Amino acid sequence: MAYDTVLVEKSDDHVGTITLNRPEHLNTFSSVMAFELDQALLELDNDPDLRVILIKGAGRGFSAGIDVNEMFGKTTMEHREWVHNMEKPLITVTELKKPVIAQVHGPAVANGSGLVAASDLAIASEDARFGLTAIKVGLSCLGPVIPVARLIGHRRALDMLLSGDLIGAEEALKIGLINKVVPRTELENECRKLAQKLASKSPVAIQLSKRAFYSVSELDYRQAFEYMNEAFARLCSTEDAQNGVKAFLEKREPSWKGR
Repeated sequence: MAYDTVLVEKSDDHVGTITLNRPEHLNTFSSVMAFELDQALLELDNDPDLRVILIKGAGRGFSAGIDVNEMFGKTTMEHREWVHNMEKPLITVTELKKPVIAQVHGPAVANGSGLVAASDLAIASEDARFGLTAIKVGLSCLGPVIPVARLIGHRRALDMLLSGDLIGAEEALKIGLINKVVPRTELENECRKLAQKLASKSPVAIQLSKRAFYSVSELDYRQAFEYMNEAFARLCSTEDAQNGVKAFLEKREPSWKGR
């Protein structure tokens, strides 16, 4: 598929990269970009040569949220369809088989913060800023707050939702919104290193781990163990697991087959 608002790259190290590419609009989500981002995520997830997906933004920042210029002249029904399209990538990210890493610099606010929170892992540069800022213009980040709340808890998420205040990268790290903060000059390299690290693991084990992790999030303690034990039993039966353990015992590097 050809894209107008995102750039898609596939590298030999099994990493696929999606770049939000509306830099003149701080990568705000237009209807087209939201659709193309969703399609690009599905394309990379279905590519057998790729094992990890990296998302970043072109220009001065990651994403400044939804393009509110599109809000006017719509009925409630049209607004419902419009916002569903805008938030769909935040759902798709967690439903993909492959892990998604957010590479964050500059503003990552509103839907940008939501996309960071929905991603499986996130590394930010020191100049990154986060916030659920829509309240400042009489709206509210009701979609983005869902993945944010799952990461940082209800009280902190509600504070961000109702205040619209921005927080810096170090504060985002402290509350668990991101995994790591690095200097701007090291961001690209650090994210690539993390992606390559994940890509070097068994794709079967990585994908099963992601699916199982999200599946048990709503289960009670005992049910979670039952689900995880069943998932682990299935994993033990895979060719990758058998070969990986043999390689460990034989003190050699494993060769992953993806099955």
